[in-house]
Amino acid sequence: MIRQEIKTYIEQEILPRYDHFDAAHQRNHAEEVIERSLALAKHYEVDEDMVYTIAAYHDTGLCEGRDTHHLVSGRIIREDQKLRDWFSETQIETMAQAAEDHRASSGYEPRSIYGKIVAEADRLILPEKVIRRTIQYGLDHYPELDKEGQYRRFRQHLLEKYSDTGYLRLWIPESDNAERLEELRKIIRDEEKMQTAFEQAFKEVNSND
Repeated sequence: MIRQEIKTYIEQEILPRYDHFDAAHQRNHAEEVIERSLALAKHYEVDEDMVYTIAAYHDTGLCEGRDTHHLVSGRIIREDQKLRDWFSETQIETMAQAAEDHRASSGYEPRSIYGKIVAEADRLILPEKVIRRTIQYGLDHYPELDKEGQYRRFRQHLLEKYSDTGYLRLWIPESDNAERLEELRKIIRDEEKMQTAFEQAFKEVNSND
């Protein structure tokens, strides 16, 4: 059970920060990562308050841009004096490192089970959601691209991250991400399927805007 004072602070002061980020990283994304992190944490002997806090802060560094957001998130955790009401310096450092290690493209294994949990929870590999979020990110960050340009960016991102040779790594065996990743890879392996998936999601994203 998460301590109520921690939950209240995060809900009032931390989660609202996500309201200012791109469509793929709004508050609902943070809440989903929190939910999945706590579910995965049940398989391990870990501090749930720490798991909850890491998940809530994991993308706060987007306030300074995407390229170094994981490092900035770690810095935000270290600099938040309020966290010292509930956590030791050692716990705070572990949480900061977990936030730093969560990024899929980091190229190294997270330094603790806490980093592995949030990294895995951040990888919600529902094919339709990955496709939609990739399109949303492209539209938000590269609005100058026409539809054809958006597709090229979309295709390149899926190949680089999620394909059989992509950089994405899974860390928690209790997660069902492996099965879902294979579903997504079936789409990526077939150019026609990938184009069709893009066309459908692109239309839906634009109709909802």
